Amino acid sequence: MSYPAIDFIFLSEEDMIKAGVKNMPACIDAMEEVVKCLNTGDYVMGGENHNSHGSQVSFPKSSPFPNMPLDEGDDRRFMAMPAYIGGPFDLMGMKWYGSNMSNKGLGLPRSILTVMLNDKNTGAPLALMSANLLSAYRTGAIPGVGARYLARKGARVCAICGPGVMGKTSLSAIMATCPDIDTVKVKGRGKASLNKFLEHVKNEYPNLKSVEAVETIEELVRDSDVISFANSGGTDPSTYPFVKKQWIKPGALIIGLSAFDMAAKELKSLSLVVDNIKLYEAWAEEFPYPSFGANNIIGSKFTDMAHDGLIKMDEITDLGDIIFGKKQGRTSDEQIIVFSVGGMPVEDVAWGKVCYERAKILGLGTKLRLWDKPDLH
Repeated sequence: MSYPAIDFIFLSEEDMIKAGVKNMPACIDAMEEVVKCLNTGDYVMGGENHNSHGSQVSFPKSSPFPNMPLDEGDDRRFMAMPAYIGGPFDLMGMKWYGSNMSNKGLGLPRSILTVMLNDKNTGAPLALMSANLLSAYRTGAIPGVGARYLARKGARVCAICGPGVMGKTSLSAIMATCPDIDTVKVKGRGKASLNKFLEHVKNEYPNLKSVEAVETIEELVRDSDVISFANSGGTDPSTYPFVKKQWIKPGALIIGLSAFDMAAKELKSLSLVVDNIKLYEAWAEEFPYPSFGANNIIGSKFTDMAHDGLIKMDEITDLGDIIFGKKQGRTSDEQIIVFSVGGMPVEDVAWGKVCYERAKILGLGTKLRLWDKPDLH
């Protein structure tokens, strides 16, 4: 980039697809590098602790101002998620989005996302990109990294709770890392979304022996080798899918992308792994105890259990420690592992960087000029 003139590119969703945003195997590899950076500390996120998930704007339940959006239990919020990620990415960026469940009635996704990549030194914009697919694929790819290191070899049955976007992308990642999967089970709430998911799976993975919808969490969990909880969830743990240990097949891997729950006395007997232990420590600071519920990710229950003295913090294993060989991951075919996935903006920046570099090679995007020279400097 030449200065003081500043150009950057806009990448539409079509541009991002051409740039490979949906290349799940490549995304899994990129996310493994992210996990390594997280483990070594080569990153910075928001907040005083440098580990904040982001800054969220929520709305009141009532307001004297007629144009003020209201909290009507429909996930109406805005969120800014800034991050620097080092390693092979070495870039600053931010994901920004608004979310409203009512969007679905307009034919829109619940959340509409963009990512801005910036020069780490000057702050100059490099790319503004459509990020719904980017976010969805990086979210699914972290379970793929987990499955690569934690799933039992020869895993055959994959179970998905939640037939939405995260269900599809986490399945894609699990299929990419567990080549022996031949059976997929899914549980959802709406018939239309279930049918859409089933059709998607049959089209994407025609060699599967069985694809079926189940009615209960018990049916979903029993006899499954890899289980992904990718359903939506609010702040009331009593509404989360509940898993009993007696249902879990020996050797199973449970991936908590979203809300699910287990009894603490049963969880403490299982192997507990998180994608970045510092994120969960930050959540424990940001959400007054008990963190689980205010934050619906199962890893917050792990830290609550440590707070209660049921486990020690060092019994929660960081995935990066497993990748680097500092701690053991799977030690036997009977071991049951619960892997918590928090989701972080460093992942968006990293996958955005990969897609941005590919877009430049292919000549994709619309070139935009910020200025020829700044009027104020």
